[in-house]
Amino acid sequence: MKRSFDPAVLEMMDRPQPVSPELEHDLERLRQLNRWFGSHRLISTFMRRWIMPGSQMRVVDLATGSGDIPRLLVDHARKIGAQIEIDAVDQQAATLEIARRLSAEYPEISYHAANILEWDCAERYDIALCSLVLHHFSNDDAVSVLRRCRELSKRFVLVSDLRRGFLLRAGVYMLTAVIFREPMTRFDARLSAQRAFSFVEMRELAIQADWKNFVHKKFRFARQAVWLE
Repeated sequence: MKRSFDPAVLEMMDRPQPVSPELEHDLERLRQLNRWFGSHRLISTFMRRWIMPGSQMRVVDLATGSGDIPRLLVDHARKIGAQIEIDAVDQQAATLEIARRLSAEYPEISYHAANILEWDCAERYDIALCSLVLHHFSNDDAVSVLRRCRELSKRFVLVSDLRRGFLLRAGVYMLTAVIFREPMTRFDARLSAQRAFSFVEMRELAIQADWKNFVHKKFRFARQAVWLE
């Protein structure tokens, strides 16, 4: 099954828009999906390996959405006595407004409105993260995202995303027909299932981005990740 991607068709959450009950509810649904279907568990697996007790780490989270991944990292760091500073980057102003509100008790997180392909900093990070984002991009731009992640980090890089296939398509259509039936959630989830990269395609993207000695693995619930350490 070939990947379907039309750059003229944007997911509803990617379109310029004000803060609205519909957007807030859609982002809440995404946080629920991240908790229930493996994204939080995937991230936590790596954070337990990379963020050690007493360590000091600088992290960038690209296309952070409503900031559930940065908050997950801070909760882990606080629990083990590590010090962490996170730059959370997203180009959607409305989404960042919601993220800042949800992160009021998390001074370790700084939110920035910027295109993730253009984000830069004076000092490289210890960890660069990019979760469930690649499928929003064309093949060429996805390669650029992977290259940017590698350039931003001096130690660890983790890029995770959906894994296209029958199970993903069937699962998404069933969930959005029975449980997650809101128009924005249904439209975006089904479009994401069509746009996700297959396991072979994601590996090829990392090679094209000049990643060396990377690891690529399948995870539960049609997830996959590539990483450098």
